Amino acid sequence: MIRLSLLFLVIAFLAVYAWKDWYRSLCGLILLVAVGEHPDMPKSLLGVPGLNPWNLLFLVVLLAWLFQRRREGLRWDLSAGLNLLLLFYLGVMIASFARMMADRDALPYDAGYLVRERMINVVKWTIPGLMLYDGARSRQRFVLGLASLLGIYLLLGVQVIKWMPLSEIASGDLAGRSLKILLNEIGYHRVNLSAMLAGASWAIFSARELAPGRLRRALVVLLGATVLFAQALTGGRMGYAAWAAVGLSLCLLRWRGYLLLAPVAVALVVLLVPSVTERALEGIGVDSGSTYDADGDGVDEYAVTAGRTLIWPYVVAKIDEAPVFGHGGLAMQRTGLSTFLYRELGEAFGHPHNAYLEMLLDNGWVGLLLVLPFYLVVLARSVTLFLDSRSPVFVAAGGAAAALLLALLFASLGSQTFYPREGAVGMWCAIGLALRVWQERRGAQAEALAEARVERERRAAAALREGVRGLWLPTAPRAVPLPGSASLDPWLWARAR
Repeated sequence: MIRLSLLFLVIAFLAVYAWKDWYRSLCGLILLVAVGEHPDMPKSLLGVPGLNPWNLLFLVVLLAWLFQRRREGLRWDLSAGLNLLLLFYLGVMIASFARMMADRDALPYDAGYLVRERMINVVKWTIPGLMLYDGARSRQRFVLGLASLLGIYLLLGVQVIKWMPLSEIASGDLAGRSLKILLNEIGYHRVNLSAMLAGASWAIFSARELAPGRLRRALVVLLGATVLFAQALTGGRMGYAAWAAVGLSLCLLRWRGYLLLAPVAVALVVLLVPSVTERALEGIGVDSGSTYDADGDGVDEYAVTAGRTLIWPYVVAKIDEAPVFGHGGLAMQRTGLSTFLYRELGEAFGHPHNAYLEMLLDNGWVGLLLVLPFYLVVLARSVTLFLDSRSPVFVAAGGAAAALLLALLFASLGSQTFYPREGAVGMWCAIGLALRVWQERRGAQAEALAEARVERERRAAAALREGVRGLWLPTAPRAVPLPGSASLDPWLWARAR
């Protein structure tokens, strides 16, 4: 009761404060995602489904943003190409929903639930990221937005560590305990938590570029290590694999020297929680006579993939029935595939446990080829920022977005979904900030070039007045460096209002 009272006080404060500064209230709203699925969080108010505290605050912040945009002089300046990709993405989501609603007889959900979960929420979870893009027009706002989105993962990590004490899981059933405890106490499934945290520790590590001084940088690294430790406690193996893939990718791109330290981090986790090794290697080293060890190589494919490879051939066969446009939303349930798998194989799969197969099943190749380019384009821009050393802002924004995007793309091979949901809010916020920094980077380069040109012209005129023969002047005066290699910090957000 005390926790709920404090929660409502915080929400009330943020709702009122939104009319003074919508951006700060938005950052508070983003942080609350960490407790949004907590079992104690009310799911409705006054008996109205969907009218929960988070949604109520979201509505207030959204209205405050819409009213204050004109006063702040904000202009939507996202490039035409990305606007088009976003519209394609939205179009696929709408088409998937419409086709589902036109043929929902086999679904055990009422129309109101489907509208809330498969349409309103799909769009809603992306909006905080778009609002961050629109509002992060100063370095202070950027840092506040980055702190709020990374705070989601830190708060989730702290909750995981709290509810998964070492005394219980140091050598016990990590998978079984995490499945029950985390869902009951935090509200997120361990598979989703592991995938969410897979890119979070790397994103926090990227943000250390913004921390002044060695002590503060060390603190940021410690926070990233905390999130990594929490991820180990989730027992989500696809998240483990995604963490390794993200880390390898970022290290090869920029931090090659840290490749030697990655095994140290893994070794520390294994030493502290031995059951992580048991969980990560589950199904490997079984007796060659295992039912699912067809090759006799000591690998139980069913245990390694948790039955995914058993059902994927049936999913692919169903995709082949409508490869171009798919079957519409929740196709696995609507087409009877889930029922068939349960009756014939005893497997209870409500979705394919592969985001790519799910998109193909629901929306066909057309849907996948309209959705995937958005992620690839944003990833390319994020990596470009990550590799640009002219400002720590570039490295932090690009690294955070790249880490979270790569985590989704890698984890989607064995779980996750491309339908935006609550667990993806942090990633969408990172996307919004990275795209904002991309825009500011373009402006900063133009400002620096223009200022350097003016400075050269001024010096040339001064030389003429002094009667100097010949204009042997440096092309890039030290006082005004060109943006090719020098810092762009002086020009970032130089046009902020």
